[in-house]
Amino acid sequence: MKRVGYVLFSVLAIALMLGIASGTAMAQGDNSVYFVTYYSNNVAAAPDATVRVINDGDQGAPQPAGDLFAEFFVFDDSEELTSCCGCVVTPDGLLSESLKNQLTKYPLRGIVPPRGVIKLISSSNCLGANCPGGPSFSPTTPVPGLRPWATHIQSNANKYPYGAAPYTQTETKFADANLGTAEKGLIEQLCYFDYLLSGSPCTCTPEDNDF
Repeated sequence: MKRVGYVLFSVLAIALMLGIASGTAMAQGDNSVYFVTYYSNNVAAAPDATVRVINDGDQGAPQPAGDLFAEFFVFDDSEELTSCCGCVVTPDGLLSESLKNQLTKYPLRGIVPPRGVIKLISSSNCLGANCPGGPSFSPTTPVPGLRPWATHIQSNANKYPYGAAPYTQTETKFADANLGTAEKGLIEQLCYFDYLLSGSPCTCTPEDNDF
């Protein structure tokens, strides 16, 4: 009996240690604030792509204490910024953005890019022409809390400048990226120049109008 008791005690001790270790790992979490992904086959004949962002609620609640802004910076495949905007995401909220109807609908040069790059900063303040209360171009304040995903339109007949039907869709998380001082300053300046030159930012879907 003593041996059985010892074994049970050892098992419980190991389980407790694993639980503490697991809790510690969970408490550390993922503090990413900068994310990147691509878009492709952004043409009339192809289906629309969607970007979805959730606020994990870690920054607090109730609103607006934990509100965060998904700061979008949309580039074409020639490394040119085509649009930018800041969209609020409340704690435990879901933001859905259409690639065709929002993120690339008002490109700087009036030419909708068929493919390119989307960058996102998780920020506690808004930057862009469509901020609550009017345009604001103070530097973003990156804080963790947003988690983005995107669908991608894939073609079975890839060719330049974009693929042809039939199309399929995939979905992936945005990739975590490193937000250096130079990169942050550059994309924020480009967003300001976009406002000066076009005044037409990308737009945001209200959270209760998800699609």
